[in-house]
Amino acid sequence: MKITVLAGGFSPERDVSFLSGSLIANSLCRSGHEVALLDVFLPYHGAKDDSAFTRDGNFMYTIPKNPPDLDALRAKVAGNALIGDGVLDICRMSDVVFLALHGGMGEDGRIQAILSSMGIIYTGSDFSACLTAMDKSLSKLLFRAAGVATADFTVIRSGEKPYAVSFPCVVKPCSCGSSVGVSIVENEEELNAALAFAEKYEGKILIEDKIEGREFSVGILNGKALPAIEIRPKEGFYDYERKYQSGMTEEICPAPLNTEEAARLADSALKAHRALGLGSYSRIDFIKDNKTGKFICLEANTLPGMTPMSLLPQEAAAAGIGYDALCEIIATSATQGKLF
Repeated sequence: MKITVLAGGFSPERDVSFLSGSLIANSLCRSGHEVALLDVFLPYHGAKDDSAFTRDGNFMYTIPKNPPDLDALRAKVAGNALIGDGVLDICRMSDVVFLALHGGMGEDGRIQAILSSMGIIYTGSDFSACLTAMDKSLSKLLFRAAGVATADFTVIRSGEKPYAVSFPCVVKPCSCGSSVGVSIVENEEELNAALAFAEKYEGKILIEDKIEGREFSVGILNGKALPAIEIRPKEGFYDYERKYQSGMTEEICPAPLNTEEAARLADSALKAHRALGLGSYSRIDFIKDNKTGKFICLEANTLPGMTPMSLLPQEAAAAGIGYDALCEIIATSATQGKLF
């Protein structure tokens, strides 16, 4: 197949996306596909014929320590468009578009809506499911309606002050991923700084009770839960740097849970996936509450990371699905129109 891998984009998770996209593109080349890897945000100036695609699989990218400077990136492109000139021309030439985007337009449904309107086949969930999953306040309401436990929360807009906050709490942008803009707040003095930090990324801010406990993530692939993974930061919490810099987090898969706990966690992950109407794959994040033993759902990821340190590939490997097979399954599911 001819496959366009879309990465980058105008998002705080741009660099993570490039690494995912490079690895996905290399994998698809190894499986015999013709692949084009494009930054969805910047203009495409290459050939608009078969030479845009390659079988070589020599794509590389290294994630910098800090998130990207979006103001500097925007200054490179005139106007406010989020899709570079010529990018959709290559997408039209493809049998499928593999979305390696993270955050922003990649996960909030905008790129999915554009591709759907043009009749272009793409991987992952449709635009409506992406929208509800990306907005943590909407997804938490749907989790509760489906019987999936989630932390108590409130939502404020930029410049507003919350009426009442329980400490400790977690302050985060409502629609960012990769722990971008997230702060753990222990008292009133820390709250204003945390709100200002979150507002750098988004004007809608989620404040939720902090749940103390072990962190887990569960991948969903074609309607089945993969083995859970436990995430143990060596210090602090699972923030942007600890997610993407090697050696800062211990990840154990399959997670050390008894049979009953593993089954309960898998069931909650499937319920959360279905509550949002997600597609052929996703990743659902949880904390096991030290006080109650309940698995508390944090969020759903419609386009999970596909880096060497990413959780979904590790979970798939624990289920006997190698990286190349995982990429092939995701691409093939899109062409077969599978939704779960």
